[in-house]
Amino acid sequence: MAKKSKVVKELKRQELVAKYADRRRELKAKGDYAALQKLPRDSSATRQKNRCAVSGRPRGYLSKFKVSRIVFRDLALKGQIPGITKSSW
Repeated sequence: MAKKSKVVKELKRQELVAKYADRRRELKAKGDYAALQKLPRDSSATRQKNRCAVSGRPRGYLSKFKVSRIVFRDLALKGQIPGITKSSW
């Protein structure tokens, strides 16, 4: 489980990106890079980090399922992800 502070910080970052998305798009279209620099740093979408929805883990993230590899394996073994079965031959 990731630190709660890291998960909360990432949520705040997502809110900032959503808040400033239209403004950033307008400024980029105008080419006004001085005004872009005055916006908060965390309002840039490239500063976002994908995190697991269950555990908050930043590494081993599977974007199709929005969970980490560890949580994915647990859910798959429990049969909670439709269409996923453990392979055996």
